[in-house]
Amino acid sequence: MSISSRFSVGIHILSLLEFNKDGVSSSEYLAGSVNTNPALIRKILGMLKKAGLIEVRPGIAGSKLARSLSDITLLDVYKAVDVVQDNELFSVHDNPNPKCIVGKNIQDTITPILSTAQIALEKVLGNVTIEDVVKDIEEKEERHS
Repeated sequence: MSISSRFSVGIHILSLLEFNKDGVSSSEYLAGSVNTNPALIRKILGMLKKAGLIEVRPGIAGSKLARSLSDITLLDVYKAVDVVQDNELFSVHDNPNPKCIVGKNIQDTITPILSTAQIALEKVLGNVTIEDVVKDIEEKEERHS
């Protein structure tokens, strides 16, 4: 099991909106870059719009960033696209056997560890902006030119 790909697609969309800021970023255009279907892109665009990260005008093709690149963190994207259910990155299995030494204690043992790991992940994501991603893409592109 892994974190939903909506997260990486959301980052991809926001980065591409910056690179194509002078063009029309329709769901078809974005889908071509992500290599997926436009319906999935529209679903994620809706999530990003609801979170206030992009602007979309009904009946007019294209989307644009609603905030500056430096004001959108990867944590914003992570939260916008509902990567995890119930704000819990790690799901601990329900109803382990209470008659077993491990079953009786496993939830209380691993839940604090998993919570600490989620907090650490979210802290890292909160310190990286879409601007950082765009700059890194530009640097990689310059090296490959």
